[in-house]
Amino acid sequence: MVRAGIFWHTLATQRNDLMTPSDPKPDYLNGGFQKIDEDLNLVITGFAEVLASMGWDSLSTHLPWNRGSQFHELPPRAGQAYSIAFQLLNMIEENAAGYVRQWREANNGIQAERGLWGYYLKALKKQGVGEDELIRSLRQTRVEPVLTAHPTEAKRLSVLEQHRELYAQIEKLDASVSLIQAERQATGIRTALERLWRTGEILVERPEVADERRNVMHYLTEVFPKVLTLVDDRFVESLKASGFDAARVIGEGGFPQLRFGTWVGGDRDGHPMVTAEVTAESLASSRRQALRVVERELLALSQKLTLSSWMQQMPQDLFERFGHPEKHFQIEPWRWCVKQMIARLPAQDGSLPSGCYLSPKELLADLKLLQRSLVEVGAGLLAEWDVRPAIRTVEVFGFHLACLDVRQNSQFHRLALTQLMTAAGLDGEAYLETWTEAQRVEFLTRELASPRPFLQLGAPAPGPEAKAVLECYRVLAGYLDQYGFEGIGSLIVSMTTGVADLLTVYVLAREAGLCRQVEGGLACVLPVVPLFETLGDLDASPTVLENYLVHPATQRSLRFRHSLEPERELPDQQVMIGYSDSTKDAGILSSQWGLHRAQGKLTEVAAKCQVRLRFFHGRGGTVSRGAGPTHRFLEALPDGSLTGSIRLTEQGETIAQKYGNPSTAAYNIELLLAGVASTFLRHATKKIGSDTPEGGAELMDRLSHASEDKYRSLIREEGFIEFYRQATPLDALEASQIGSRPSRRTGVAKLEDLRAIPWVFSWNQARFYLPGWFGTGSALASLSEKEFTRLSEIVRKWDFLNYVMTNVESSVASSDAQLMQAYADLVEKPEQREKFMNLILGEHELTRTMLDRLYGAPMGERRPRFLKTLELRAEALQLLHRQQISLLKEWRKLRASGQNAAAEAMFPEVLLSVNAIASGLRTTG
Repeated sequence: MVRAGIFWHTLATQRNDLMTPSDPKPDYLNGGFQKIDEDLNLVITGFAEVLASMGWDSLSTHLPWNRGSQFHELPPRAGQAYSIAFQLLNMIEENAAGYVRQWREANNGIQAERGLWGYYLKALKKQGVGEDELIRSLRQTRVEPVLTAHPTEAKRLSVLEQHRELYAQIEKLDASVSLIQAERQATGIRTALERLWRTGEILVERPEVADERRNVMHYLTEVFPKVLTLVDDRFVESLKASGFDAARVIGEGGFPQLRFGTWVGGDRDGHPMVTAEVTAESLASSRRQALRVVERELLALSQKLTLSSWMQQMPQDLFERFGHPEKHFQIEPWRWCVKQMIARLPAQDGSLPSGCYLSPKELLADLKLLQRSLVEVGAGLLAEWDVRPAIRTVEVFGFHLACLDVRQNSQFHRLALTQLMTAAGLDGEAYLETWTEAQRVEFLTRELASPRPFLQLGAPAPGPEAKAVLECYRVLAGYLDQYGFEGIGSLIVSMTTGVADLLTVYVLAREAGLCRQVEGGLACVLPVVPLFETLGDLDASPTVLENYLVHPATQRSLRFRHSLEPERELPDQQVMIGYSDSTKDAGILSSQWGLHRAQGKLTEVAAKCQVRLRFFHGRGGTVSRGAGPTHRFLEALPDGSLTGSIRLTEQGETIAQKYGNPSTAAYNIELLLAGVASTFLRHATKKIGSDTPEGGAELMDRLSHASEDKYRSLIREEGFIEFYRQATPLDALEASQIGSRPSRRTGVAKLEDLRAIPWVFSWNQARFYLPGWFGTGSALASLSEKEFTRLSEIVRKWDFLNYVMTNVESSVASSDAQLMQAYADLVEKPEQREKFMNLILGEHELTRTMLDRLYGAPMGERRPRFLKTLELRAEALQLLHRQQISLLKEWRKLRASGQNAAAEAMFPEVLLSVNAIASGLRTTG
């Protein structure tokens, strides 16, 4: 144990020397690799000691990356040990990345790191962007990460809490410490590891929405508020380093708007457990937690503003606003003012006592008055460093913490509407079964001309779908009446196929009190947002959006909501685009090109209809669900499509990876804010499609069609679903207690009904990664030599194409042909196994070959960091996959023979293997 403390102390001292800016040619790449290797050696050794001390000697000698480990058949509970080992590796890699960023900035300044404020502001200054232009763009920049629960989150919430503690301990490896401190830190890591081991990893019961809400609340209350000041400070320092007048930019433009959204408690698409009561609880919890965050910030401020009245005179306008301090506070009048603000906060039980702030805008006005008073008495530094963080907290989190969206499937809405129609004596069945889109739109338009509801006041809902929708909407209406519009986001319609799907929501809103009578008729008070998901719906989306925007009911609703934000030049219309279902539907290349093309056309429609389009990107955690480096994703958006305001989903495990600790959270928030602001500035002077090189669109059309044909020929081939179910652990995922949401929307055992997340999760577990690459090789091979040469010329110049191909390459590199074959051996019919594996392995090799040709060199030469992370995991993952295959074979055999008790008894080992592999791959779905 003492040795570990000495080793720790030595490492910290060496790194402290390493990060001094004296080295003329620092080797960041190998320095980062060295840090990973050293930290991994230390921490895994500590983990082995912990296991041995608890009597798990067989596991301590089987750990990966541990000298002397025996890599043979894995003993029981190896899945849990390997899962923790991989989680440690993930944390160490994440910490090493942060370490290298700090090292690079120590040598080269705050402008050195691509994707962050310093990098972009330096580039903007070089391009001749002036402060006036920068200020205008900052005023219009709004970024909103939307936190969602993950239907396949593979880790218990209490386990995630232990991970946060472990990361905090690992971060301390970077500090120069004494021997005593080093030993204490080593003991801290061992203690955290023992706690994690004893906590276990298996989800004994399916988590409830309340559990998912508690997890999301951790980030919204304990992470984001605490890193906000750090992110803001880096923005200010980057402005100064780039030659901008930081005081003027902040004073006139302000910081880019950062807001948060959430779906937890509002996303009811295929989720029967999200009831109206759950939505009401979620809204109440969010408001209660927001007020606690604000109160905490004000209490901290009151401890800082101890300015005495005999050193400076408090300005008269503060006396006029807050009155004269009580005797105890007369010597510290500024502190008295803050105490008055705390006393005027709304009650955390939801009530609004007399004299309390009714909106955060009232509190902001008082804080800004306080800030000006400090400037007036010459305490500008205190105004900036003490009061500004409180102002920013209220600006970002308000009294609601995060806006809650409500999402529901269009078919569910149709059923609700037809039930209401039938109850009102109309032919609801004909509406559902035989009416055309035009007939439905005509009927809905007539209905929206009248405020008369279908149901009489107090009448019960005539069916389960109508009941669910109306009860939810009435909860929203009650919240709006009591607290106003802050806190509630949008009504999102998944699987939007036509205008009728959106007008239906207007009619349902009328029934529940979410419409107002305005000039010309009814207006819906909440945004109704289409979600275009499949490739066909994306292709049709420009026509659907235009017909929706010109509809009289939409026009009235846009004008109403614009009246709430008159400072905006144009009304906002939000459009959500889904990355998951389009890939599941048509393959990765066709999906990405369809999304790119649709964004350009939708932007043109919005400009024509004189609205500001706000894209909501439904990105997941894997390449086949829209993931990829944030700055690369933003740079790859079609020119002209980013209007300054953007929303993006952050899902389940991705939240933990990107925001699980303060330093990584600050980095990822800065990536978002800096990337959006700079991309918006670039888009403001570009026309739609101007980023596409000559001939690029035609080449992508060719690639898209060829890829789609190849992909669909596979998934539609007879016997494919049977092969898929047997060659992947899908059945284990469906039987597990992972996530509160069912893996299927309706429970029908068809590919169309399977959610995109378990579809991807199961392929990844079996190391096929098929949704992230299949069809690409055939598409590239279909090009003529001249076309392929042109594609090679533009792939690095066209951000979109490079982003897509790099992500596809990541999926191919993460797959493993030997393991694919091993999982395929689980398929019972030899002819079925041979047929599909020939198709898959042939396309796999072709894709790898064509990508190497496209970029002119093997991936390992071009992407050494990615290769390093794959190689670190390879041997340990091989063992886990082999173990999982054996477990699946035995478990399925027991189930098939009716030995359910025995199958249930061994199922925890199956789940441990799922957790361990997910940890090793750093992804589920």
